[in-house]
Amino acid sequence: MITIDDFSKVEIKIGQILSAEKVEGSDKLLKLMVDFSEETPRQIISGISMFFPDTQTLVGKKCAFSTNLEPRTIRGLESNGMILAVSGEGFFSLLEVSPDVVPGSAIR
Repeated sequence: MITIDDFSKVEIKIGQILSAEKVEGSDKLLKLMVDFSEETPRQIISGISMFFPDTQTLVGKKCAFSTNLEPRTIRGLESNGMILAVSGEGFFSLLEVSPDVVPGSAIR
């Protein structure tokens, strides 16, 4: 169990995926460039490649991301966030929002 104060430390924002490409030398990783209405898009590395054989299907999606994690280097690429998804036996789904939600909107 965590307190509400602990939970409030997690920053979850909506980002729009601008590009998605496979990370060279990896079967699992994708490099996403994501718009959060910041000065520059963020690079996010995610292990979701197996669910998106055509990476272009991700472009334009507006999804929930954790945006205040410490940057992490994965396969030599800096990742500045984490895409949120749900998965289980036989299913996988990104946490998407309606098209009218503005990139950078915070989930409260």
